[in-house]
Amino acid sequence: QGQFEESGGGLVQSGGSLRLSCVYSGSIFSLYAVGWYRQGPGKQRESVATITSRGASTTYADSVKGRFTISRDNARSTLYLQMDNLKPEDTAVYYCNMRGALSNPTTSWGQGTQVTVSS
Repeated sequence: QGQFEESGGGLVQSGGSLRLSCVYSGSIFSLYAVGWYRQGPGKQRESVATITSRGASTTYADSVKGRFTISRDNARSTLYLQMDNLKPEDTAVYYCNMRGALSNPTTSWGQGTQVTVSS
């Protein structure tokens, strides 16, 4: 299995936007359903959004629905997360991985990218 590398995080004011990117180093990225996850301070890691292998179907956590958009470019083996109307509660380290990664105890996680939203 390949590795995921996240980027694009930063410090933004409430109401602002960020676009996260995630590059997959393994082969055949287009075969996999993948997703974004986050872990806020003192919180457990949670699923934020998922997307099927060809991008035909997406799911979102209720807390981000209508504000975040997940997309992918299989030719570039890259996953994206457009985050609009950010709120302080979105502050977290954001990770990408296979869909269902949270329920797999052997999942390997990358470094993630820090998103901080100031009020």
